[in-house]
Amino acid sequence: MHNMAILPINEPAGVLVKTTCVDYPGRVAGSFFLKGCNLRCPYCYNTGLVSGTNSLESLNTVEELFAHLEKRQGILSGLVLSGGEPLLNPYTPIIIKKAKELNYKIKIDTNGTLPDELEAFINNSELKPDFIAMDIKTSPDRYAETLCSKKSVFFGNKEHFENLVKRTAALVAQYPADQREYRTVLVPGLITKEDIKKIAGILPKDASWQFAQFRNENCLDSSYNELYPYTDTEAFELVAYAKSFIPKAALR
Repeated sequence: MHNMAILPINEPAGVLVKTTCVDYPGRVAGSFFLKGCNLRCPYCYNTGLVSGTNSLESLNTVEELFAHLEKRQGILSGLVLSGGEPLLNPYTPIIIKKAKELNYKIKIDTNGTLPDELEAFINNSELKPDFIAMDIKTSPDRYAETLCSKKSVFFGNKEHFENLVKRTAALVAQYPADQREYRTVLVPGLITKEDIKKIAGILPKDASWQFAQFRNENCLDSSYNELYPYTDTEAFELVAYAKSFIPKAALR
């Protein structure tokens, strides 16, 4: 785990969303979106967090997050750590420990390519998340070409990413069904019926598989801003197809 002693908590670290009723199933929560990510999903709209280009004034400190959690004790019951990719951020263990001391339940949103890091959190009683949401962005065998930075040593290495995504999906599946979900954005070109069939093959049958419509705004790859989302009819068809494999598939 990261060395916790030397990290200053009064420096810009992420974006605080003070209250959310939709990000932690069954709970009113706060969310903290942390900087940094190991993927470069072309449709990502948290561009500044992923690439580190957010202006420092637009970011909150961990100290501000802690003050908010202390003030809202008893009103909020959950904290969502998202990103970027929280499993890579050195502040994540510090935040989880403090939030747990304040009796918050912790939900982690992960991109599904860091099974070793996730396992380390799960196996540490002080850091174990109470809820895990895993993003599944396309077929596991397509990550290496579509989501990996071209500068990465793993660009084009299909087996590498397939292995990571499958291992993460299996780790998440060990959680009780009401403490986990899998999430997929309906990005035209990245999610087709073929992709849905392949993804369904690595999910537990009782999975909560939540789909969302693609938003063509502020995308990391600006050409995706010109890409039209699926029509409602097309989206419903794809989710109905997903339901044929995973009954609890749903369009958010």
